[in-house]
Amino acid sequence: MARAPSSPHVLAVGRGDAPADLLLRGGRVLSPSSREWVTTDLAIADGVVAGWGPRDAMEEIALDGAAVTAGLVDAHMHLESTKLWIDEFVRTVLPLGTTAVAADPHEVANVLGIPGVAALIAAARHLPFTFGVCASSCVPASPFESPGAELFAADVATLLDEYSAIGVAEVMNFPGVIAADPEMLARIATAGRRRVDGHAPGLRGALLDAYLAAGVESDHECTELEEAEEKRRKGMWVFIRQGSASQNLRDLIPMVLAHGTDHVALCSDDREPDTLLEEGHLDDCLRLAVEAGVSEIDALIMATLNPAEYHGFTELGALGPGYQADILCFDTLSGFHPSRVFQRGRLVARDGAVLPGAVASHPAPQFMRRSVHLHTPPPAAAFDYLGHPGGRVRTIGIRDGSLTTSSLITDPSDPGAVVARLAVVERHRETGRIGLGWVQGFGLTRGALASTVGHDAHNCMAVGSPSARGPVAMAAAVARLAEIGGGQVAVDDTGRVLAELPLPIGGLMSDQPARVVADGLHRLVGAARSLGTSIHAPFMHMSFLGLSVLPELRLTDKGLVDVEAFELVPVAVD
Repeated sequence: MARAPSSPHVLAVGRGDAPADLLLRGGRVLSPSSREWVTTDLAIADGVVAGWGPRDAMEEIALDGAAVTAGLVDAHMHLESTKLWIDEFVRTVLPLGTTAVAADPHEVANVLGIPGVAALIAAARHLPFTFGVCASSCVPASPFESPGAELFAADVATLLDEYSAIGVAEVMNFPGVIAADPEMLARIATAGRRRVDGHAPGLRGALLDAYLAAGVESDHECTELEEAEEKRRKGMWVFIRQGSASQNLRDLIPMVLAHGTDHVALCSDDREPDTLLEEGHLDDCLRLAVEAGVSEIDALIMATLNPAEYHGFTELGALGPGYQADILCFDTLSGFHPSRVFQRGRLVARDGAVLPGAVASHPAPQFMRRSVHLHTPPPAAAFDYLGHPGGRVRTIGIRDGSLTTSSLITDPSDPGAVVARLAVVERHRETGRIGLGWVQGFGLTRGALASTVGHDAHNCMAVGSPSARGPVAMAAAVARLAEIGGGQVAVDDTGRVLAELPLPIGGLMSDQPARVVADGLHRLVGAARSLGTSIHAPFMHMSFLGLSVLPELRLTDKGLVDVEAFELVPVAVD
């Protein structure tokens, strides 16, 4: 896909026949194609780099040898995981150097369908940011989930053709693709010449071959080096993920050290607001990559040129003439903290802060609120499943820092099992359906946690203590979610609310500033700690316990899912 030709004014500035709108003088510009720093001036006109070298200009800024790069591009992320509406997300990441993302809005699509995605696209249109939306391909992620909306091949085509989606978003139902399910293949075919993102944790060998042959081109779910190397070896793009709960960069970066940056890009996938504020966004990924031995240039290529080229952002990723003037200026590359951030040639952030008025507010429409639909909140008895003493149950085992679970067998009546109750309450269509199960590794010994963030159908997730008070706490927590219109909550054994974070936009996102949301999340995590859990991101971990396409065992409102067998299985073993 070729870049659109620039305006006659840009060409005149490029020829030297007209003054530039802005001249950035005396910087060291990164040329990713030649992997070198070039000392030169950058002439900018109409939001585009018009040329290199001295020019007359209406305005000049002396950079005094600062390192100059293109803006950072996130290869794969979900806005909803930041818990921020799009204007506040942009205010948060622009000062960190991110000027573009490829986003899969399948969270809001699962709750509100195409109207929700359209509202997101409309809000993004007037922001100083490139918000590339991929057409969500798996809404729901599998037949075992109960979303608020469903998207079929015709809906994916609508997002591509009528809403200018940049490609087909992560194809999560990889068993369906491998089995040549006609509907899944039709969704992939809607992409035409556009990209098709994948989602295939642990997939290798002949099954991977079939998945790739179907047309899938990337994956961000690799957790082991050998898996990533096989996928890359077979031509798949590997997006190295560093999120809040799943952090894979250190494990996968050796393949970059061994084989270079081809077919590799960096992504955040799911980053919560406290992570964004305290650790950063792609700038954090850059720091970690360099700490692991990657050169500064190679790290920057994986966060600029590579994701831009993969997604067809032909105007992004580099600063040659004709490229969009999304520009980062670093007084020093150490730490990757940009001193200035330009978007389309306009200064939007400086010294870690977005400039006043640079990002206008675009509130979410009213229809995206009050999305928790329970006929009546379920009573405590609805959460009471212990089995008989000595009875064995299938149990989801979790490990801190990884979204992959284990399929375990435990006896909940045995204190040594260290299990917690788990429930998924359908919240979109008032069915009253509840899935019950058990989880080990969460560490909850008192009270309950609940959330309307429950990937991907986003029903009400609840984790409660194994004691007789657990069901009481779980019922109170779910009832509170209904009262506040969605969000996350922690309650004690009596059902008293210890902390809560309202997420009124689809039950997924806040309408508050990032710091307010992050502080609320800190209080929630603190409350979870007081109830016995010690895992790093308890609410993020809980939100993925219902995602029925991640190995090995998951729980939805329809029941317990054996992901390896791709079927519902009973909780009780005997």
